[in-house]
Amino acid sequence: MNNRKAGIEGENIATEYLEKSGYKILERNFSSKTGEIDIIAQDKNCIVFVEVKSRDNLKFGYPVESITLSKAKKTARTAECYLLYKKKQNSLCRFDVIEVLRGEVNHIKNAFDKSDLY
Repeated sequence: MNNRKAGIEGENIATEYLEKSGYKILERNFSSKTGEIDIIAQDKNCIVFVEVKSRDNLKFGYPVESITLSKAKKTARTAECYLLYKKKQNSLCRFDVIEVLRGEVNHIKNAFDKSDLY
């Protein structure tokens, strides 16, 4: 399976997991000039920006380990664009990572904090 197809499959698994966990999906693959966010969801009164990382094996480590400081900063900037675009700049939000490893989901809440990136 190619990387893009595997990525879409991982995002589908993550979306299904979030919906079953009571999250409302607001957007998938939100893009701006600063980057892309895989899933944007609502968890009660919190907007959750979710990066999905999928792998079939651990040859290159756990999926979350592939998120660099640069990627986290890009995600935070893209989240700011989303909040501005939706006029929700004062919303409570957080950044999660969902690892999909061999079809199993590991949800890492508050994987990084925007204040730690700068």
